[in-house]
Amino acid sequence: MEYPHTKIAEARAATAAAVDVVRDGVLFSVIAGTNLAWPVYPADGSMARSDASSRAAARQAVAGLRAGGGTAIGQWLELARQTFARYPAKLRHAILLTDGKNQHESPEQLAAAVRQCEGLFSCDCRGVGTDWEVRELRTISAALLGSVDIVPDPSGLAADFAAMMQSAMGKQVADVALRVWTPQHATVKFVKQVAPTVEDLTGRRAPSGPQSGDYPTGAWEPGESRDYHVGVEVTPAGVGQEMLAARVSLVAQSPSGADVLGQGLVRAIWTDDEALSTKINPRVAHYTGQAELAAAIQDGLEARKQGDEETATAKLGRAVALAHQSGNEDTAKLLAKVVDVVDVETGTVRLKKQVEDADEMALDTRSTKTVRARK
Repeated sequence: MEYPHTKIAEARAATAAAVDVVRDGVLFSVIAGTNLAWPVYPADGSMARSDASSRAAARQAVAGLRAGGGTAIGQWLELARQTFARYPAKLRHAILLTDGKNQHESPEQLAAAVRQCEGLFSCDCRGVGTDWEVRELRTISAALLGSVDIVPDPSGLAADFAAMMQSAMGKQVADVALRVWTPQHATVKFVKQVAPTVEDLTGRRAPSGPQSGDYPTGAWEPGESRDYHVGVEVTPAGVGQEMLAARVSLVAQSPSGADVLGQGLVRAIWTDDEALSTKINPRVAHYTGQAELAAAIQDGLEARKQGDEETATAKLGRAVALAHQSGNEDTAKLLAKVVDVVDVETGTVRLKKQVEDADEMALDTRSTKTVRARK
């Protein structure tokens, strides 16, 4: 945070802006981190109950922060975990800000810290400038059910922090999960969130009963809508037969158990009509393309970084075509800063010779953002 000198000033302003949004009565704290982590407010490592007095005290404590030291994100997360663990609240949210790579601890130490935090709190991650690692923050945000983004200009931090905290204040339903039950002759192949972002939840299944498993989705705001893509494999049956392939429920944990917020049934029907068996649901096709779009961007950028221009051109060209087909205009604009588009329909592109680091990182961090399919 030392260079440019405005960076630490904007980080202080952003933290103060987030503190100002915390509603009266909500517990909060501020943690600082370099190659170590320590509580800024309250200084004893507890959490303060938000009111005009505590918010003013927090702003004063934050104003004294200075830049310097290294980066050990695992230690920051561990202190946040310890702080949260002292309180029984179910809705827990953190904002993580860094301007550098995780250089002062091993990848194994960071991974261990992230595992310890899973399920305890959500975490939105932000990288300011261009000297941090997208993959590191994406791994953290995915595990902790948060978001990741770049803030290339430090002057944009305050508005971003205030918006993230405002969104956190709107969450009212904690520990929401997608519960998928299948009969004995069916197997869940994958469970993915596909809107508003692509997140693969398949490996996060927790058994919740005979032939059922829960996939965590974090906290929700009232009226919030998300889309999920579930793949189920069933054993063969005869033409004309029908079976219940899965029951998908949205459940929220409560003191009395799991409250079912909504439910849908997935049926499998066997047919020899090719017009039916080869037809792909338009919404499934849309989101399959969106998932491929995210993968193509990430693979293309990695190939470009490794100097493999042929693979980078092919992958990013495919991404251009998919963005055009799905109407993902925001992603198309980001791609246009990395490649010169020759033919949008076929995905024919040329890699730009000079690309700003911020533009490349913005494309990477926002590659998983999708556009909703029309119902």
